[in-house]
Amino acid sequence: MSTASVLFVCVKNGGKSQMAAALMRKSAGDRVGVHSAGTAPGSSLNALSVQVLDEVGAPTAGEYPKPIDPHLLSEVDLVVTLGSEARVDAPATVVVENWNTDEPSERGIDGIERMRLVRDDIAARVDELTARLLTAADGR
Repeated sequence: MSTASVLFVCVKNGGKSQMAAALMRKSAGDRVGVHSAGTAPGSSLNALSVQVLDEVGAPTAGEYPKPIDPHLLSEVDLVVTLGSEARVDAPATVVVENWNTDEPSERGIDGIERMRLVRDDIAARVDELTARLLTAADGR
């Protein structure tokens, strides 16, 4: 049974928010309800994102870009936006935090190497968030 729930949001829901969701599922298992969405969903997952998630055993099978479900938005405990472009108008009862993730392309790093760095940055943030959510749930 889930003790907390989180919605990861980016613009296209094809890369960073899907990465965060897959990594959270791997980190927290069924102890945290995990969802992802996009403010302007694309048509497919980023192939390099899927590849680097597979490398660390965080599968994305069955996932696809989807819009924010207003009902889900009102039910989750936390919304995490990834990057500076995704904006979410969440109900006052829902906590929203933003992760301005590493962008290796700004340093001239592209392709699979870029995706691995993005994944590792998100993974570290997910691990911290998992610990925080589970500690809070234990204190309930």
